[in-house]
Amino acid sequence: MAFDWGFFWRYLLEPSSVYLHGLWLTLSLSVISQGLGTVIGLFAALGRLSRFRSIQAVVRFYVWVMRGTPLLVQIVFIYTGLAAGNIFRFEDIDLGIIFLPGNIQAAIVALSLNEGAYMSEIIRAGIASVDIGQTEAAKSLGMTYWKLMRRIILPQAARVIIPPLGNDFNGMLKNTTLVSVIGSLLAFDQFYLMTAGQPGNETATSVFFVYLNSFPYLKLGYGSALSLILAAIILVCTAVQMAMTRRSHA
Repeated sequence: MAFDWGFFWRYLLEPSSVYLHGLWLTLSLSVISQGLGTVIGLFAALGRLSRFRSIQAVVRFYVWVMRGTPLLVQIVFIYTGLAAGNIFRFEDIDLGIIFLPGNIQAAIVALSLNEGAYMSEIIRAGIASVDIGQTEAAKSLGMTYWKLMRRIILPQAARVIIPPLGNDFNGMLKNTTLVSVIGSLLAFDQFYLMTAGQPGNETATSVFFVYLNSFPYLKLGYGSALSLILAAIILVCTAVQMAMTRRSHA
């Protein structure tokens, strides 16, 4: 199986519009889902620390379900299962300048809910790392609960939260490939569509991200270019994470 360097450099330096669209969709899904997942995780973490047992029970159940079932199953259930049960159907949304297909909406919901369960444990650990004495001192000064969290607890908890948050985002970039099961054409799928059936394609024996070797037709040059670009994106994200970590420790 020969490596096609011409193919590699062509798709690395002159990526097609189809590939760029898939890459843009992958990044958009990752950023939006990670952001929403972090917000969900924050409120879930606060729910776990609540004095009300009913709220704790609901959050524990949510975390147990989302962490205990495969993400692929969650994506299919939210998009297909809810519609089949006449519970909820994701319809396309056209706002003029923005068109949001139903499967993309379902993907964002599934990825966000799944990420929220993991982020809740990360944030809860970060909050628990702050000395309880600071909470008592802030309450003695008359600070409200939300003011205490915003000014005292969360800024210090960020030192513990940021490193795993960056790792989770790197994982999110790769988890978006699972959205292909509900018809979303991400960079991973664009790669397959653009290389399948072209002359000179060969069966791949290496794994590119997750289960790439399950596809029958692959072009190693294109796969290498795609992996190199995504690796560069992850490198940038890691650099941002390290800068934020240094700032939180300053």
